[in-house]
Amino acid sequence: MRLVGRTSVIGVLDAALADCAAGGSQAVLIEGAAGCGRSALADTVAERAAAAGALVLSAVATVAEQQIPWGVLRQLVHRTPGFRLPDRNSGNEPSRVADLREFCDRVCELSLDRPVLLCVDDVQHADAESLRHLQYLVRHARGSQVLVVLTGSPQPPSQDPLFTTELMRQPHFRRIRLSPLSRTETARFLELDGCEGLTSEEAHRVSGGNPLLLRALTTEHADTFPAGNTHGEAVFPSPGGPFAQAVVACVHRAGPVATAVARAVALLGDHASPARAARAADLTDTAANRGLAALRAAGLLCLDGVRFRHPAVRDAVLEEAGPATRGRLLRQAARVLHEDGVPAPAVAELLLAAASDDVVTADDPWDVDVLREAAEDSLVQGEARAATRLLELALETGTDDQVRAALRIRLAQITSRFDPAAAERRVDALLEAVRSGSPAAGHEQPLAGLLLAQGRVSDAAELILGTGTDQAGASPLDAMVDTTPGAAERLLRSARLTDATLAPLAQAVTSLLCSEQPDLAVRWSRSLLDEADRCRAPGWSAVLGTLHAEALLRLGDLRGAHTRATAALSALPAQGHGTFVCAPTAVVVRACTEMGQYTEASRLTGRQLPRRQLMSLHGLAYLRARGLHHLALHQPHAALADFLEVGRLMESWGVDRPAFLPWRTDAARALLCLGEDHRAEQLALRQLAMADARRPHVRGLALRMRALAGDAQQRPTVLAQAIDELHRSGDRVETARAMADLGRTLQADGSSSKGCVMIRSAWQLAKDTGAAPLCQEILPDAPLVTAPGTARARAESRAGRAGKAGADKDRPGTSAARLSGSEQRVATLAAQGLTNREISARLFLTVSTVEQHLTRVYRKLRITSRGDLPLDLERADGAPVRA
Repeated sequence: MRLVGRTSVIGVLDAALADCAAGGSQAVLIEGAAGCGRSALADTVAERAAAAGALVLSAVATVAEQQIPWGVLRQLVHRTPGFRLPDRNSGNEPSRVADLREFCDRVCELSLDRPVLLCVDDVQHADAESLRHLQYLVRHARGSQVLVVLTGSPQPPSQDPLFTTELMRQPHFRRIRLSPLSRTETARFLELDGCEGLTSEEAHRVSGGNPLLLRALTTEHADTFPAGNTHGEAVFPSPGGPFAQAVVACVHRAGPVATAVARAVALLGDHASPARAARAADLTDTAANRGLAALRAAGLLCLDGVRFRHPAVRDAVLEEAGPATRGRLLRQAARVLHEDGVPAPAVAELLLAAASDDVVTADDPWDVDVLREAAEDSLVQGEARAATRLLELALETGTDDQVRAALRIRLAQITSRFDPAAAERRVDALLEAVRSGSPAAGHEQPLAGLLLAQGRVSDAAELILGTGTDQAGASPLDAMVDTTPGAAERLLRSARLTDATLAPLAQAVTSLLCSEQPDLAVRWSRSLLDEADRCRAPGWSAVLGTLHAEALLRLGDLRGAHTRATAALSALPAQGHGTFVCAPTAVVVRACTEMGQYTEASRLTGRQLPRRQLMSLHGLAYLRARGLHHLALHQPHAALADFLEVGRLMESWGVDRPAFLPWRTDAARALLCLGEDHRAEQLALRQLAMADARRPHVRGLALRMRALAGDAQQRPTVLAQAIDELHRSGDRVETARAMADLGRTLQADGSSSKGCVMIRSAWQLAKDTGAAPLCQEILPDAPLVTAPGTARARAESRAGRAGKAGADKDRPGTSAARLSGSEQRVATLAAQGLTNREISARLFLTVSTVEQHLTRVYRKLRITSRGDLPLDLERADGAPVRA
């Protein structure tokens, strides 16, 4: 057996063996920490003694047999005749002096023929009777060839604290102290072991020079990294591996006190101290310090503090404890840290670990307070999921109904940060509890706020008032829709995005969206979205991203709305979207429908949604989007059914506000397609009679429907009013629709030139928004609008203007030859439908000069009439023309 660094110790043992053979009894005590080689030295001296012809009597003391009288003594003599020991069932009566003398005499008698070696390993665990016999032998066998070799920890045996002291009084006694291996000795160990890839510095740092740990470390290293290849990703030392097993062996051999202290230190982690370890292990300070000393001597703890040398040591200690014991000790350690004022996150970590071992104590108020405080700290760090785990444990621990209700509401708020659908389920459980009579006094308002944030206005009204309206007849949407832009912006400027402010801030953005300044909603929703992303809250990002998409859609930025709404959908978990998923889906469907991407829109609307998923404002938005998609696919009956269902639900919930969702004008569009002009006009008039008709968007939509369904003689005037209102509202798509309606009306009334100008302007506006189907509807023969991202758009972008001019040089109607500034101005107005006289008046030119310019334009563009003039004219410098 390889015993590095023990040469001098072996020399002492050889000397003692020689002195014994020379006729004088000897006693040797080898002290050292667990794993430092005590047993190996005992085996070595036994082998040498046997080789020299001595009689070897060996025993190993254990904690399990510590209370069995004469247990060690029986091991020593069980194969040697002539010894008489008391029967196992004789009780615990102390041995008489005669018994002690008889044992000593028999050993001395055996030594007459040859030296006798009595070797006891781990003597600190020996039973009291065996210790008495050994002590008597050492004291009275002085003239005999008897060598007693004992190994043990530096601490005296608990059964006889004076045992070591009595041995030290004997003149033939030798005491050997084993120390851990030095760094130099560790390097020699590795050299002899042939371990490659493990440095002596690292080996000594991890093992502390403990030979048992070092041997386990080199064995595991060789198994983990064959041929010294240390470039793999294997965990070293690994959980449950040879090193971890050696750690457990060292801890147990150090004794129960050291084991308890090791577990306490492992649980307390960076917050460990001798005093805290004592309290966590339920030991006295003296006992805890003794255990710490044993662990340091074994190389398990650093010499300069109360911490393990390597995380693998801590993991092995905790794993060995087992779930039940570990869970109980975790709670004890948590209580110690809490009493000492350690920050809540550290205490809560221990409580979570105890819960994972199925150890939870109910009705312990300090638990709940600590867990709630730690949860809020986790939110500050952006760890919402960690906060929910803490609050769920607090909910499991607490028993007070009011506290539990508050915890459930807080959980719903936090869960919305990363999973709106899960937040809805939590709110469902809360609402059901309230309906079943569970106490929730004082929590109705925050619960109603959660319901409103989820678009569940009917449930919110039921919770607070029992009806959909209050005594004054105000609907739950009033605060959202009627807030002035100034008030909304004051809130948005002053409030930081938190769980408590998410709903008010979202409502403020919605107020701006419903106001005369929807462009403000774009700016503020983008700002809030950026803040949500910084908070690492995908649920918030989905909500605020959807608001941003709705604002972009309202202004006619179809591509931007599609991009943002798609991103919002991607931020949601793959399964269980709840009602909120309807909101971003509605924006995607509407944007796709307006851009002519019917396949994607049909895919999203073709799925059957549960009825419950539609019973919210988000669901209504989805129904409206589906109806508009049906309308675009020439399915007016299906569209009308969706629009009327939206209206029915809004009226039944007391939230019939066209500023939020103008279902009447949607239904009027479907009715016009079905030829029911009168019903369409009545719906438009009803919307115009509502208070929200003061808002440009609501009024503009209703005026357009009234014009198309009503008196044809008033149509131009009413459509002009609609265009003005829609233009003020910022809705470019609806403005383009109304302009096209007016252009066709003017043409039908004989004002062909003005009608052409209006139609071409409507086409250009629709083209700018990317509304391809509307462009086709306005000018069926005009070039098809191409959305970015298509092959054609990418090709044109790469080719550039120069390439485009070269490619189009043989095609009529393209500006291969650049126009002068005067020519392009004349051609632009002519393309918009103005007559030569109108152009001359606009540009302060003679009619003859206008005709000359047009002649040159026709020749350069290789066209024959003004009807062939393209809408995308370019000047000689390559810039596009703007009328």
